[in-house]
Amino acid sequence: MPSSRQPYLTAKLQGFGTTIFAEMSALAVATGSINLGQGFPDTDAPREVLDAAIAAINSELNQYPPGPGMPVLRHAIAAHQQRFYGLEYDADTEVLITCGATEALAGALLGLLDTGDEVVVFDPLFDSYAPCIAMAGAVPKPVPLRPPSYTFDADQLRAAVTPKTKLILLNTPHNPTGRVFSMEEMQIIADLAIERDLIVLTDEVYEHLTFDGARHIPMAALPGMRERTLSISSGGKTFNTTGWKVGWLCGPPPLVQAARTAKQFLTYVSSGPFQPAIAVGLALPDQFFHDVAADLQAKRDHLLPGLRAAGFDVYDTSATYFVTADIRPLRPDGDGMAFCRELPDRCGVVAIPNEVLYLDKAAGRHLVRFAFCKRIEVLDEAAQRLATLHR
Repeated sequence: MPSSRQPYLTAKLQGFGTTIFAEMSALAVATGSINLGQGFPDTDAPREVLDAAIAAINSELNQYPPGPGMPVLRHAIAAHQQRFYGLEYDADTEVLITCGATEALAGALLGLLDTGDEVVVFDPLFDSYAPCIAMAGAVPKPVPLRPPSYTFDADQLRAAVTPKTKLILLNTPHNPTGRVFSMEEMQIIADLAIERDLIVLTDEVYEHLTFDGARHIPMAALPGMRERTLSISSGGKTFNTTGWKVGWLCGPPPLVQAARTAKQFLTYVSSGPFQPAIAVGLALPDQFFHDVAADLQAKRDHLLPGLRAAGFDVYDTSATYFVTADIRPLRPDGDGMAFCRELPDRCGVVAIPNEVLYLDKAAGRHLVRFAFCKRIEVLDEAAQRLATLHR
């Protein structure tokens, strides 16, 4: 049989290849399909945020920003954390601006992990986690999230922690499941982190995109956790600016400094004129944050009946851009990868096979992810196309 090994590629990254998001987005363009795969909205940022970026460009803020990020944005992030969560951060020593949340994750993992360290992760997981852990020479230790509830077993979590464990990587609100971890779950994780003296790295990019009264709980707000938690978020999801790649880290100075030491050798700096624009976004009135979540919830409620009518088993989602569906009613063999690769030609819609977001590939083989962060008319058209699958 031919080898799947890529010549010249480091052993650490063998098996990762091109991301599924690039593959499926290219397939959407090639086939003229509706792209419900990659998670980017098809509406623009708030006018105030766009105007701030234009003003920054016209004010010649187009060269390298400071290494930690522009003070205006670092102070806006510190004010945001205080406003929404009651968390106080020093904008000069406890906030770091990054090239999106993806670089924040990479910088944190590369800066904190040594070869052989273990990282507890919840499976499924965003696709950059495993490669970044691998590049650090560390080892992921998965704890499964099982549908339909997508909760975890506390005993499995405890069993995943060994003397080699350095940190727990937590994503809430969770991509791809749309799960918002409960206070009880957060406390279980916090108690274990304190007991075993672990760092908790949290990916909170969907913090404002929660539905049905669900509320995001930042790990750093729990007793005893601020000093051992490094929190990551970004402006892309909240303000429909995924292409600007403005992310950040908040945490105690030693953790932020570790991440910064690695991060400075990745992009060094990025997104100069967009940083003051995101600062404007973070200071928008409470009504904006309410409305952006309500709009997305309405889009979710628009797409889900269409998916069910098309024949999918659909799992509830309480946050993010995404909903997960079981394809077995439409494809009994449950081959989600093949299903997603064939879907554009069958009905002109693109989705993501959840298998690529699982360490335990078999657990996600029959699941696919649809993004509902699109205009209502686009979701309607996608539902009509998907309805042809069972005809």
